[in-house]
Amino acid sequence: MARLNPVNVDAAQGKAKDLLDGVKKAIGATPNLIKTFALSPAVLEGYLGFSGALKGASLNAELQEQIALAVAGLNGCDYCASAHTAIGGSLGVSADELALNLKGAASDPAVDVVLKFARSIVETKGFVSDDDIARVRAAGYSDAAIAEVVAAVALNFFTNTFNHVAGTEIDFPVVRARGEAVAA
Repeated sequence: MARLNPVNVDAAQGKAKDLLDGVKKAIGATPNLIKTFALSPAVLEGYLGFSGALKGASLNAELQEQIALAVAGLNGCDYCASAHTAIGGSLGVSADELALNLKGAASDPAVDVVLKFARSIVETKGFVSDDDIARVRAAGYSDAAIAEVVAAVALNFFTNTFNHVAGTEIDFPVVRARGEAVAA
C-alpha cells in the first residue's frame, strides 16, 4: 500500500504538470514512481536529469537495466525488480537472463563482472577493493565506464530507497526482488 500518495496526473499543475506531461509524451505512460516523484517537482526533475544523462553513457541500455536489476535484487525493491524486468525484456534481454541479473549474475562473463561490481558498490558503501576495480578493467571496461557503473548504482539505489519509503504501488507485471514472478 502506498505510504506517499502519487500526484493525480489530471490535477497536476505548474512544473509538476510540465514534467509529467514530458514523461507521458516520451514513453507513452506515467509510471507510479514518476507520479510519486512529482510530489516534489525538484525530486522528479533531479531524477529525470540524472537518468536522462545516463542515456548518453557508454554503457548500453541493456547493461544499465541489468545493473538496475542487480541493485534491486540486493536491496529487495519489488517495484524496481518489476519495472526493470519489463524494460529489460522490451530491450530483448531474455527472461532467464533477467532472472539471473536480479540475483546479481549474468551468463556473459563481462556483464557478470559488472553486476558483481555493482553489488559490491552497494554492499561496501562504495569502499570497493583495488581488486574489484582491476577485475572490471580486465573485463574490458574503461575508467569512464566504471564511473558510469557507479552512477547507475547510485541512481538505482535512490529509486530503491524512494520506493521503500513511499510504498510505491507496482504498475508493471510483478516480479519479487527475490526473483519470483507473480501471476497477474
